Amino acid sequence: MRPSDKLPPLFCATIQPTLEALNRDQVIERLWSKDYRLWKTDPKEITDRLGWLTVQDLMRHELDHIQRCVADAKQSAVKDVVLLGMGGSSLGPEVFRTVFGPQKGAPRLWVLDSTIPGWVRQVTKAISPARTLFLVASKSGGTIEVMSLFAHFWKLVTNTKGNRGGKQFVAITDPGTGLEKLAKDYGFSEIFSNPADIGGRYSVLSLFGLVPAALLGVNIPKLLDRAAGMAEGCRLQKDGQANPGAYLGAAMGSLAKAGRDKVTVIASPSLTTFGLWVEQLLAESTGKEGTGVIPIAQEPVLKPSAYGTDRFFIYLKLKREKNTALDRAVQRLIKAGQPVLQFDLRDHYDLGAEFFRWQFATAVAGHVLGIHPFDQPNVQESKDNTNRVLDTYQSTGRLPAQQSHRPTAVAKELSHLLQPGTYLSVLGYTTPSRPLEAAVGRLRRALMSTYRVATTFGYGPRYLHSTGQLHKGGPNTGVFLELVDRMASDTPIPGRPFSFGTLANAQASGDLESLRTHHRHAIRVQLGPNPVAVVKALAAAVAGTASPGRRSATGKRLERMRR
Repeated sequence: MRPSDKLPPLFCATIQPTLEALNRDQVIERLWSKDYRLWKTDPKEITDRLGWLTVQDLMRHELDHIQRCVADAKQSAVKDVVLLGMGGSSLGPEVFRTVFGPQKGAPRLWVLDSTIPGWVRQVTKAISPARTLFLVASKSGGTIEVMSLFAHFWKLVTNTKGNRGGKQFVAITDPGTGLEKLAKDYGFSEIFSNPADIGGRYSVLSLFGLVPAALLGVNIPKLLDRAAGMAEGCRLQKDGQANPGAYLGAAMGSLAKAGRDKVTVIASPSLTTFGLWVEQLLAESTGKEGTGVIPIAQEPVLKPSAYGTDRFFIYLKLKREKNTALDRAVQRLIKAGQPVLQFDLRDHYDLGAEFFRWQFATAVAGHVLGIHPFDQPNVQESKDNTNRVLDTYQSTGRLPAQQSHRPTAVAKELSHLLQPGTYLSVLGYTTPSRPLEAAVGRLRRALMSTYRVATTFGYGPRYLHSTGQLHKGGPNTGVFLELVDRMASDTPIPGRPFSFGTLANAQASGDLESLRTHHRHAIRVQLGPNPVAVVKALAAAVAGTASPGRRSATGKRLERMRR
């Protein structure tokens, strides 16, 4: 038995009625004709959000402009490129950065989508300000994180000897935004005006993704060719099984309705960050109205006994990469009766095809689930709460006090909350590091092994612009563990009455308030001076909390669900 791009008969019986309905209702044809009634009776944020269907063709007209930017950077001996963005403006570039890396002679790319002071300082110290190009990327043109980061780096650059001022900055935004005006006022070297009919999470094949990719040395025409090839395959109307995007969308939607709503991405080593991009796309698009697909990215791959019956696995396999261990793990999952699809990539440029496949599939899954896949109604809540916390801080000089829990107390509470079908989301407001991520991996393993639940991990405030929508608007099956750094060493934001640390703490508090407003179980842990030690203690406490009786009872419940 080997995984493929089609599911085995047991699961085909679940998907087949959906494929027949897609054909009967002419869903593929109507999607390409941009018929908003596939999702809702109101065209708002639908008819003006479908530009991604043909953006790979439109972007060919932008190649000269993109290449001029690349040539100018080379002529100016740019050593580093720093992208200041959030959500859809940053996760696509992060995939390009980690998958392709800088090609020969190209600058390094840094993707900064955080307000955590330590993270801002890391990038600040790593670059030579006078030899760095800054990409200020925001669809709305007014995102608080992006504008705060711009203020920080503008001051850094203009205070550096040999700087070229605005010539070291490039704007990527929609037409007519505040960022476009700011770029003109500050004399930016380039302003890239993206098509306005593309939402942020569907923008990876637009200027938001292609400009940073081109600066890395990625062959943009080749990437667009692969996307166009997939788009052509997704035009097939009569046979849903032969349409790669429609089949994936039908599978995700119908399996989610049948209880398998945890779409778990397993990827070859060099492709792991693709899962983070999928995470935003699926979570923000489908997590609303109490339903949705729950994407699981970068989770440890364990034995079949660590998984419940709420999973649907997608294996992205890059040829000529060391996949032996993953191949074996996937085979074990199939033998255990789990649904697995495998997509084979010839090389890294096949990501262009995968970007389009998943966007198309998400639109189809939204139709199957009966939701609107292009809006994000709950994202604004956390922003409003953040602003309210900041207003309180400015009037009182204090942030709201939040109760923090010790690892043993957290583990005990989780033992009561985690049941089959739930998932645990770790929300980290801290500076990334390999030791920290290894400790989080250990925590996720402990949770999976002990409770057989799905786990996610996201850095704040990045996740507010991706999975945050799902957390509040999706199924009420999530348990949220917020890990907050002390941020003892802070960094001021020029022109603002608060610092990066205050902003990050306000975002963490605002999101905690939003989660609890939606009756979500949310627990906060203050990380203290040694975040890695705290996370390791959490993992040890989780592993030691569940009694043999509890594990046995959980196993019996899972077995009943399987039958």
